[in-house]
Amino acid sequence: MKTLTKEMQAAITPSMALDLLKEGNKRFVNNLKVNRNLLQQANETSDGQHPFAVILSCIDSRTSAELIFDQGLGDIFSIRIAGNIINEDILGSLEFGCKVAGSKIIVVLGHTKCGAVKGACDHVEMGNLTALLSKIRPAVDDETTTKENRNSNNAEFVENVATINVLRTVKSIQERSPILKEMIQSGQIGIVGGTHNISSGEVTFYPETIHFGYSIH
Repeated sequence: MKTLTKEMQAAITPSMALDLLKEGNKRFVNNLKVNRNLLQQANETSDGQHPFAVILSCIDSRTSAELIFDQGLGDIFSIRIAGNIINEDILGSLEFGCKVAGSKIIVVLGHTKCGAVKGACDHVEMGNLTALLSKIRPAVDDETTTKENRNSNNAEFVENVATINVLRTVKSIQERSPILKEMIQSGQIGIVGGTHNISSGEVTFYPETIHFGYSIH
């Protein structure tokens, strides 16, 4: 697997970037990891990097973007925070990855059985975690199909909230970053939301979150 160069990155469209991630996840699920010389990639990227994607995912130890999408050094920017939430710093990181460094797609990746989502469902308050979980609470409030047992013991409720949280984050990125919104609308980059099933390893992307601007018309 070749290390990405600036020319290779430039030739990748947002839809191609999504396909690369889908293919990588398929390899991961089937345990068919591509053979890479990571030491060679470290050397080849020492003077510069040209990742094709920015992945915003959870800190969960089972959700390493490089592993579940079978990517090597220099292939993706990985932003990880509990509950895959956004704030100013994360928005700035997304803007850097796309506007400055040339990545072609943003992926907001939630996962099943997310501890941060469970904490938000249970209204947990603890130190600095309180402020972080408050960013997931709107997704809890938006889940209106569950009338009883609206807590972490209800697995279906937790997964519904996790999905809503991803959808809200995809929308918020476009609302809160004029830079990224313009890049998406002009087709320079794409954005998509998805969920990683920690049991099977499979990533499911939500079609309603896929935005590639005008590049697919």
